[in-house]
Amino acid sequence: MSRTPASVELPTALTIATSDSGGGAGTQADLKTMEACRTFGTSVLCATTAQNTQGVESVHVLPTEEIGAQLEAVCGDFEVGAAKTGMLATAEVVEFVAERAQEFSFPLVVDPVMVATSGDRLLEPAGEAAYEDLIAEATLVTPNAEEATVLTDVAIDGEEAAIEAGEAIRRMGAAAALMKGGHIPGEAVGDVLVGADGAETFTHPRVGTDATHGSGCTLASAIAAHLARGEDLEEAVGEGIDLLSRAVRYPLDVGEGPGTVHHLVEIRERAARDATASAVREAVDSLVLRDVAPLVPEVGTNVAGATPYAETIEEVAAVEGRMTNTPGGARPTRGVAFGASEHAARFLLAAREEAPELRFALDCRFDGEIEAALAGLDGPVVELTGDRRSGSADGTPERAIREVFSGTKGEASEGDASGGTPVAGIERDPVDREALAWIVAPDSETLVERATTVLDALDGGRSDSA
Repeated sequence: MSRTPASVELPTALTIATSDSGGGAGTQADLKTMEACRTFGTSVLCATTAQNTQGVESVHVLPTEEIGAQLEAVCGDFEVGAAKTGMLATAEVVEFVAERAQEFSFPLVVDPVMVATSGDRLLEPAGEAAYEDLIAEATLVTPNAEEATVLTDVAIDGEEAAIEAGEAIRRMGAAAALMKGGHIPGEAVGDVLVGADGAETFTHPRVGTDATHGSGCTLASAIAAHLARGEDLEEAVGEGIDLLSRAVRYPLDVGEGPGTVHHLVEIRERAARDATASAVREAVDSLVLRDVAPLVPEVGTNVAGATPYAETIEEVAAVEGRMTNTPGGARPTRGVAFGASEHAARFLLAAREEAPELRFALDCRFDGEIEAALAGLDGPVVELTGDRRSGSADGTPERAIREVFSGTKGEASEGDASGGTPVAGIERDPVDREALAWIVAPDSETLVERATTVLDALDGGRSDSA
């Protein structure tokens, strides 16, 4: 018997760009990103490159007639919701696309690809000048610092200069400009959106990685995809920046070069939620069978699990209402849900900033007996004392947790548990709370094993004293 199709409707986005045979940037990055943003991606190919994670070996530019035929085929059949341009290769292609863009009835994001991450120019001066006509048709222009300088002669060294350059781009006819801050040194990255209503800066932490290949393409195509979904410009920009921040935080280790941004990271994060919640439930069930009552503090305990790409509290699963001691042993009060424990999630996310392999955590009571038992675990136990209470340089407990975990990154030698990733952290004397210990692990099975090791040590110590 045949099945009835259940078709799905998605907004359509369009990329007008160049192929990257290495898959990290260009048209390939655009289409992956558009899919991640729940749009149907279409493409107009302007050139091909022989390229990988180490560099570009050759470029072949398509005739404008063929570029035009692709554009007509797409726009003649699909209801395009928004488009973006990427590397257009030559002045002739830039001029051709600018002329065709005058007919667009949909938003256009222009990523003026002129300067590579290495600082090399990708366009001859004639091509750079040709961008002025294309910019005049743009809803948004997304230059990096070097490209903004080429377009406006303004050296971008901070927010003021970014706003000045953004206003200059708007005077060329663009409705808005997003001045990307990735190439400007600093602990944080500030992307400045300059529009008719003024300027807004989107700030996010800088990630210490060289695997940023495809970042510009990914951001512009994400914004275009969200515009195709009907979002306003500010919202689309914010969503695009959030996606890119996660894509850079969890890059793909491919090829012999630095790697590439993870275009599909948000899809992967969503896909990992069921497995993560199941792992937390299984850990809870195992701990109930083992009866972790001796580990449960007065306020109760919790088991938390982060997805492999977790960035927010809502991406960390935990027991709703915690596990508490009952006459029948330790029991969860309710089920497992994402965002159920802000306390556990904040701890786990902060620890993962320095040790991303850590995905699961359990908080338990702390005293001298527990401290002795923790010493039997297979790795370093770190102290979360004064700094944890008062915060650190920026006054936040999360920063203090990061600093403590970052101090133990050395490889552990055989028979020495002082180096390597921490297995537990101690809050010896927190303010307004009972002392706690945190057991952490890369997977739920190891978390249960470590909790069991502590329980066994407690049982053994009590037997010896008896």
